[in-house]
Formats: sequence, C-alpha cells, structure tokens
Amino acid sequence: MSKNAVILLSGGLDSATCLAIAKSRGFTLYCLTIQYGQRHEIELESARLIANSMEAKEHKIIEVDLSAFGGSALTDDIPVPKDSLSEEIPVTYVPARNTVMLSLALAYAETRQANDIYVGVNAVDYSGYPDCRPEFINAFQNLARLATKSGVSGEEIVIHAPLIQMTKPEIIRTGLQLGVDYGLTHSCYDPVDGRPCEHCDSCLIRMKAFAEIGMVDPALQR
Repeated sequence: MSKNAVILLSGGLDSATCLAIAKSRGFTLYCLTIQYGQRHEIELESARLIANSMEAKEHKIIEVDLSAFGGSALTDDIPVPKDSLSEEIPVTYVPARNTVMLSLALAYAETRQANDIYVGVNAVDYSGYPDCRPEFINAFQNLARLATKSGVSGEEIVIHAPLIQMTKPEIIRTGLQLGVDYGLTHSCYDPVDGRPCEHCDSCLIRMKAFAEIGMVDPALQR
C-alpha cells in the first residue's frame, strides 16, 4: 500500500494538527489548499508556512470560486457574527464546502497514488456545520469507494478525520506534542490588518481552548 497521503490544509489550527498527525504516522505529505473565494486570504499564507514547517513533499493551492454563489459571511458581503456562539448553523457556513474540497482531494489522491486523505473536521468544539459530522465523513467514504478508479479496483482511498471526536484543548495538546507551531496558523473569520479579530466564533472557541490549557493563543502574539 502507498504511504502517500493528501491533507486538506486550510491554514487553521485543526488542519495543521491533522497534518502533524499524518506526518507522525510516516506518510509522505501532499497538501491541498483551496482558494474558495474567501473574503480574507491570509489563511493561504498560513497554509504555505505550515506546509513548509512540516516538510510537505508538495503543496498545491487551487482556486474554486464558491463566492460565485455567495450565501456565506466568508464569501459574501454578510457581517460575521461577533461575541456570541451560535446554537444554530451560522452564516459563516459555506454551502457544500467540505463536499467540494474532499472531492478535489480525491482527484489529487488518485494522481499521487495516495490511499489516504486527512481532513481536520471536528464535531465537538465547532460551529454546528453539517459537513463536520461523522455521518458526513462516513457517507463520503462510501462515495470514495464507488466513484474512483482506486475504489472499484480494490485499492480503497480511506478518509481520515482524526480530530472529529476531540475537544479543542485535546486537539491543541496533540499538536503541541507533535511540534505544531500554532503561531503560524490562522483561524479568524474576520481578521483586522492580518490579526485575529478576537470576537468571531472561531476566535472565541480557539482562545477559550488555549486558556483551558493555560496558554495564550500564539496567533495573538505575532
């Protein structure tokens, strides 16, 4: 079996941890970052820095412009909610984003003889996105089995979501043990002059998690 793996790398905390996990398991790392029309593209530079720091063999950044459809505060002229964690699916949800990204990761994996795809979705400390749940990953695994040459040839591509049942503090502790430099990562939905806003859902969840393990978020110290 191939020891190549494709890692969906957004530039955020979770995907950086996912990359470190794949590296610790001995995979040759092929990173894929999607420029999906997000209003703030600072995370793309973070993805480059993280891929370099983890010695990825290859890092592809490709463009699929989901802003053509709009419907999200991350791709459209819609205010990002601040200072409150939503109990419903928030306006920062990007319609079908993870489905699109995992489909592209499948294509990349087949061309790099990679039997493994890593994605940093999380169903515990997250913002209620439907495409971060175990049910979604299981359904996509079945799609990968049916819709690829690898799958029908008996060389299945496995979707790994190692963070899916972890709390954010657990994710951070794991990454620290594996040498992740979280100062390189960027998670904010609405950065100000390249710095985290400290008020969006993503910032609030992230700052709370670092505080729980007795740290200040390194991204705030840049």
